[in-house]
Amino acid sequence: MAAPSAPRPPRPRKEPQPLVIPRSAAEEQRLRLERLMRNPEKTVPIPEKLNEWAPRPPPEFVRDVMGSSAGAGSGEFHVYRHLRRREYQRQDFMDAMAEKQRLDEEFQKKLERNKMIAEEQTAKRRRKRQKLKEKKLQAKKNKLEQKKQEKEPGQSQEQGSSEDDDEEDSKEEEEKEDDAEEPSFVMGRG
Repeated sequence: MAAPSAPRPPRPRKEPQPLVIPRSAAEEQRLRLERLMRNPEKTVPIPEKLNEWAPRPPPEFVRDVMGSSAGAGSGEFHVYRHLRRREYQRQDFMDAMAEKQRLDEEFQKKLERNKMIAEEQTAKRRRKRQKLKEKKLQAKKNKLEQKKQEKEPGQSQEQGSSEDDDEEDSKEEEEKEDDAEEPSFVMGRG
C-alpha cells in the first residue's frame, strides 16, 4: 500500500474563455496569436517539413515470378496488376525527379548568366566613371598649370610647350578611347 500523501494545495481556477468562432482566416490567425501570447514562456510547436513521397525501391530478388503459362489462378491477376501499378508509379516518380533536376540546373545556369551580365555592366560603368574622374583631374591640373603660367610670365616658353605637347598627346589618346564607345545609333533622326 502507498503511504498517504499530504493534501495538495488547491489549483487556481482559470477563468473560462468565451467561445469565439472565427469568421475568416485572419481572425483565426489573430486568435491563435492571442492564445500564444497569453504565456510567452511556453514553447511554440513548429511543425517540421514533411518529407517528399518516394516509392519503395524495386525488390532485389523476386521469389514468385509470374509466367504466362496456363494454370495461373484468378487471384494472380490482382497481384500482377498491383505490381504493375507500383512499377509505373516508380517510373513516373523517377521521370518527375529528372525533370525537376533539369529545371533546377537550367535555373542555376540562368542565374550564373545573369550574374555575369550584371558584373560586365558594373565593370563597364566602373571604367566609364574612372575615365570621367581622370578627365576631371586632368582638367583641374590643366587649370592649375594655366594659373601658374599667368602668374609667372617670365618662365621660358619651351617648358610650357613641352608640357602642352604631353597634354595634347594624352588628350588624343583619350579621344581615341572615346571613339570606341560611341553609340551605334543616333536618336532623334529619322
